[in-house]
Amino acid sequence: MSQRNTNKIVVPEAKAAMEQFKMEAANEVGVNLQKGYNGNLTSREAGSVGGQMVKKMIEKYENDISAK
Repeated sequence: MSQRNTNKIVVPEAKAAMEQFKMEAANEVGVNLQKGYNGNLTSREAGSVGGQMVKKMIEKYENDISAK
């Protein structure tokens, strides 16, 4: 069984915004993220960035629905 990268941005125009969002999240958790390949990150560092992104998305959603 081969593994393929199935992470696809649904709206291609959003790619730059997602990259910026990822860089901001990495900065907030103290992970030195470079543009391009980041294979030198530990699992903990990569998970911290992803977790921060999810946290921020949930906060935005909660703020959006509470404003209605």
